[in-house]
Amino acid sequence: MGRLMSQLEFRWASWLRVHAAPPPLRERPCNDDCGLTAWCLETCKLLNLPELSRRVRVSWNARMQTTAGRAWWPDRAIELNPKLQSLPPEELWRTLKHELAHLIAYERAGRRHTDPHGPEWQAACAELGIPGEQPFHTLPFKRRRMKRNYTYICPHCLATLQRVKPIRRIVACYACCRKFNNGTYHNRFRLVEQKV
Repeated sequence: MGRLMSQLEFRWASWLRVHAAPPPLRERPCNDDCGLTAWCLETCKLLNLPELSRRVRVSWNARMQTTAGRAWWPDRAIELNPKLQSLPPEELWRTLKHELAHLIAYERAGRRHTDPHGPEWQAACAELGIPGEQPFHTLPFKRRRMKRNYTYICPHCLATLQRVKPIRRIVACYACCRKFNNGTYHNRFRLVEQKV
């Protein structure tokens, strides 16, 4: 009996080591916003999205310049622009709900394709209290102006495309390929660089 008891104690002790508690919150990256994350977790729980309610995280990304926020799938992460903190609180909450709606739409779609700002996203926005949400923000973030040094032209429809960087692969005019070649590439619609 003593030997059996010591084996049970040993197994219990080893089970505790293997199944230890998760690391404390202080080991998480310092740019996480625990308050906003907690709100998203609770909201997802109320919407009956168990996986999202366990994994969604909100953080601030200081590298964002013109984008208000973005959602990462399947990481279930939301990044927000720190400039939102200097705006009225309703702008922060609208942006957070906008990005959370993306994750909700993707979560509900599963493996099925869903458009980023399609009907599933619009329905999620309505559930979060922002019906009629627009795909793009109109916040006063300064846009970076980049000079487009490369111009390409379609020899068929004469449409032009300006680029900051040169195109390194063979590409064709999408509109012409779609209209005249069932959406597949054809060399007669190949974009030609226009020398300036």
